[in-house]
Amino acid sequence: MMTVATLSPVVYVIDDDQSVRDSLRDLLESVGLTVQAFAATREFLEYARGEHPACLVLDVRMPGQSGMDFHRQMLQSGIRIPVVFITGHGDIAMGVEAMKNGAIEFLTKPFRDQDLLDAIHHGITLDRKRRQQAAITAELQSRWQSLTTGEREVTLLVVEGLLNKQVADRLHLSEITVKVRRANAMKKLNVRTLADLVRIVQQVIPANPDVS
Repeated sequence: MMTVATLSPVVYVIDDDQSVRDSLRDLLESVGLTVQAFAATREFLEYARGEHPACLVLDVRMPGQSGMDFHRQMLQSGIRIPVVFITGHGDIAMGVEAMKNGAIEFLTKPFRDQDLLDAIHHGITLDRKRRQQAAITAELQSRWQSLTTGEREVTLLVVEGLLNKQVADRLHLSEITVKVRRANAMKKLNVRTLADLVRIVQQVIPANPDVS
């Protein structure tokens, strides 16, 4: 089974200049990277992207939607692929804005091939880590959702530091019932210690505000 850790990375390139796309493809494929190139942002959005770790090389100035505008659209749409900007017409203010919006590099043509490759590899590493963490969080969410309402209530009070007897008093249950629900919750969450239980609850609650 393929996982985020084993999926090969993809580099997306968006540049309206065919010669630039071809040049970048040759460079990136020469170091073993898979490349998908597009002449416009619309083509990129229409492409069926998978779960591969990725990095996007994005030209700043293009007909229609600019790279800067598209980067802002990505942020608003929740597309979190790391972006490396390339431009022949950049300035300091533009570079500062791009970096503030989360771009990992802003390269002005002509740039060194190695600088671009370093930025892309950094972006791929960041994206792989993000996707791995997202997969872990999704698994924890699935485990949390498998708990009954009663098991969640007990778990939340336990991680607050209440003893079984205190939990029983708070929920108007017998201590035996609390122990059973606590044991069931820990089994479903696949944890053995209170510390692990606290860690999981801390991870699932931010993504699930309504967890009680």
